[in-house]
Amino acid sequence: MKVAKPIGEVFEAIVDPVKMSNYWFSSGSGRLEPGKTITWRYEEYNAQVEIQVVEVEESKKIVFQWGANGEGNVVTISLHELDPTTTVIEVQEAGFDENDPALIHHLLDNKEGWVYMLTCLKGYVEFGVSKLRAGLVK
Repeated sequence: MKVAKPIGEVFEAIVDPVKMSNYWFSSGSGRLEPGKTITWRYEEYNAQVEIQVVEVEESKKIVFQWGANGEGNVVTISLHELDPTTTVIEVQEAGFDENDPALIHHLLDNKEGWVYMLTCLKGYVEFGVSKLRAGLVK
């Protein structure tokens, strides 16, 4: 996803729970920093998830594992500066069970979720739109 903002601004929108609450989860228990266990909440869905932050490289990469006890997939969010005013974000998620009969469904659902999150991030960072979060109804 290409975002027309400097890389530092995009990075902060991902690691800062106050900024993140404008486009992704409704709240986070802390800033994304290596070794921290963070709780993200979706108040609209009465849901929450714990993540274990594995690695954070300033304005370059964020790696976390869904589930604080190592039971979830590993997500890598990479940021690349296209030019001083434009950032490209790439998300990779690893850990799917290739023997799962519902694998294709899980992969498509996963892709849909990340595209939606990145679209909401783009709307928030580029245009200040903060009403997209939790707008996707399944």
